[in-house]
Amino acid sequence: MKRIFFSLVLGGWTITAAAQQLQPAQEYERRAAEMFHRVWTLYRVPQHGLFSEYFPQQHKDSLTYMQDGNVQSKEVSYLWPLSGVASSANIMVRMRGRKAAYLPYVDSAMQAMYQYRDTSRTPAGYQAYPAKFEKVDRYYDDNGLVAIDYAEAYTNTGNPLYLARAKEVFTFIMSGWTNVLDGGVTWLEGHHDQKPACSNGMATLAALKIYGITKEPYYLQQGIRFYEWMNQRLRDSTGLYVNDIKTVTAAINPVYYTYNSGSMLEAAMLLYHFTKEQKYYRDARQTAAAAFTYFGRPEKGLRSEFCDLPWFATVLFRGYVALYEADKDPQYLKAMIARIDHAWDNRDGNGLLNHNWADARDTAGKPKWLLDEACIAELYARIALLDLR
Repeated sequence: MKRIFFSLVLGGWTITAAAQQLQPAQEYERRAAEMFHRVWTLYRVPQHGLFSEYFPQQHKDSLTYMQDGNVQSKEVSYLWPLSGVASSANIMVRMRGRKAAYLPYVDSAMQAMYQYRDTSRTPAGYQAYPAKFEKVDRYYDDNGLVAIDYAEAYTNTGNPLYLARAKEVFTFIMSGWTNVLDGGVTWLEGHHDQKPACSNGMATLAALKIYGITKEPYYLQQGIRFYEWMNQRLRDSTGLYVNDIKTVTAAINPVYYTYNSGSMLEAAMLLYHFTKEQKYYRDARQTAAAAFTYFGRPEKGLRSEFCDLPWFATVLFRGYVALYEADKDPQYLKAMIARIDHAWDNRDGNGLLNHNWADARDTAGKPKWLLDEACIAELYARIALLDLR
């Protein structure tokens, strides 16, 4: 569970979905391409084939999403932001007529990701910082993202190496499964204080993505196993997912983030697609409606209308896309597009978006985080593919 706490100035900003004027698909394609190449230009660290954590990179930025609290940004980014680059490459390649142009970026992003692979511990897994620099913690939620990205890269390229790597990563994730609280994995290897939605939700998706490719029953079984554990332990009565459960006391941490519900919304729709069981569709519809109600409002100190964190919101958007493919109701998607487009209209002088999508253009001099920017290309590519006009 990535701990990101920012103080937001919300004011009275409100946009309704009904008032949103959608752009043509070609405009969203253009924005996706513009943002994608801007990230690769501004953040790329070519001597390592990796990316920087911030732009401009001052190496003075304090990162708050690690187990050990504040950590200074380093020569290159940690794995989580890099996964945002990989995800954007995997969706850019699917835009109409763009496959040949973006396949090299997929391969480059996968090569970058491989630098985080650690074989000094068994089983092999991906650590939070490139293994050639130092030995650091291995997070189960990071590894879920890696498995998903490799599975998507295999779908895009047909390269069997990527599927083999996705399976290897899933083996690492399963090594963290324990019977404490009836199952699930913790946040990171060697720490047993809590079992969070982020690790278990991404493990659910990783298993189902691999099953979608291979049709091997093991991965469907494990996907259902994680899904049922999440619903038993972390799903509340409204259909939202809480942040984590403490392993010693079984106390729930009743904090909500868009991506925890978004990952399970997508997982429910994958299970519905694979099994045709209506219960998964009902779960998805309930979570979608609850997330729309809860995250669609401003809440001081945590989020502003669908944007607790841009990448978190991107995960929720993926879930809404999966639901839309079944019910063809665009209301949730249009509401989120309104927020994204507002942020686009208030880019800074470097063409980068504010962390808080509600902000006006007042943060041009502030370093922008790689993950906040990489996900924008993914969002606009997904919007272009939807073509909701």
